Amino acid sequence: MKINKKVLAILTGLTVGMSSTAFAAMADSFTDVPKDHWSYQALDYLAKEGIIDGMGDNTFQGGRTMTRYEMASIVAKAMQKNDLNYGDKTVLEKLEGEYAGEISNIEKQVDQNTKDIKGLKDEVGRVNIHGFVRTQYDHDENTTQDTLDKQTNRFYMNLYGDFKVNKDWTAHFQSETNRHYNDGHDRNKETGFSPANGRKTWSGHDGNMQRIWVDGYFPNSKSWVSVGRAWRGLGMQNVLFGNESDGIQFGVPILGTHLTGSGFWMASTGDGNKESIYGVAAWGAVGHAVDVNFAYGKSSLDKGEVNGTTTYAYADSNDGYKIKEKTVAGSKNARSYGWVASTGINLAKNLRFLADYSRTDADFQNNSLALRLNYRNTDLNSPGTYQLYTRYIKYGANGWLAGDDEWNSIWNGTKGWIFGVKYVPAKNIEWETLYSPQVRGWSQDWQYDRKLFRTQVDYYF
Repeated sequence: MKINKKVLAILTGLTVGMSSTAFAAMADSFTDVPKDHWSYQALDYLAKEGIIDGMGDNTFQGGRTMTRYEMASIVAKAMQKNDLNYGDKTVLEKLEGEYAGEISNIEKQVDQNTKDIKGLKDEVGRVNIHGFVRTQYDHDENTTQDTLDKQTNRFYMNLYGDFKVNKDWTAHFQSETNRHYNDGHDRNKETGFSPANGRKTWSGHDGNMQRIWVDGYFPNSKSWVSVGRAWRGLGMQNVLFGNESDGIQFGVPILGTHLTGSGFWMASTGDGNKESIYGVAAWGAVGHAVDVNFAYGKSSLDKGEVNGTTTYAYADSNDGYKIKEKTVAGSKNARSYGWVASTGINLAKNLRFLADYSRTDADFQNNSLALRLNYRNTDLNSPGTYQLYTRYIKYGANGWLAGDDEWNSIWNGTKGWIFGVKYVPAKNIEWETLYSPQVRGWSQDWQYDRKLFRTQVDYYF
């Protein structure tokens, strides 16, 4: 059976109980239907209600012969209306019976398309590439020697990849690329590459895939595990440990509490460093406004034990200045264990306080303290949001196992203040500026004052 679209307009007009008062004057739904056409108001209404779609180019083409499947589609859409009177339903039921086969096929196709779209979304969702690009400028002044360090000015990219294996397991990779201003391609500064012996001293930031790890979740026990090479931290501000490591970490909920218990083994990735750290940790909420974090780490090296070896190249004057290699013992390990106790407290709305204290068994400068007060938080999806923060730091030279220097803003043997602001000028862009008066090497002969001004912009993707 072939149906002309003008006939269709009459049929569908009947099914919706069209009257002179049912349709107010509306904007044109189809460019090829004049406003003075007898079917204009009906077609405009049906288009607005989603019962008819036209030809997809804002035209109706009323003179074209309609297929049975097109008519069946219209009938199916009309049947979904809930505000039909008895006469309308009677007409539609007759039409539904006529096109039952086509409607059934349409429903099957819709179901299949829905499944296909969901499957496609699931497959696409299995892979996620994200990260950020940073531009950073430092004014790093050594006030004692009246010198200025420009080596921390940089362009930087941090690239993450997440690959969902299944609903409980995800594989990750991280690639960092770091380029200092005006340094050309000095791989010693940019990648941890040693030109003396042609060896890499650290995985660095050379743009390769430096870190690969896997995270798994066990729903029955609500526990998790992380295995591979990754950045790991101990303490809320990574005071005790915040560095790259090869290793494994797992976590289990502590029954009757909101705490997570954790065990870990972390092997250093530094060249010639044979040290590994193993221990336990616990963290979580102990109240509606208080979080805690505890960790204990034990070194595989005893206190005073030689920390690996160092190999370097030299020109042997006794043998025609031939380039040779020499291996010497590394430095002695200053500590064998350390612990950290941390807390986070919501003092008031938009006001959060963080405190970390770490201690080791070293004989000199064996503790570190980090205090932070945050006012408000930034939201990358909300331009105009900001954060103000004040920090006090006192990091002993041996008050950590492998702490995070936060891009050379905090070194071991440093004490001082950091005042900063973060601001979101546009979506997915964060601008941070800080000023930090510090004392480096406090309580040591080489002590000097440092004044660090830093401004950086991160572009997230």
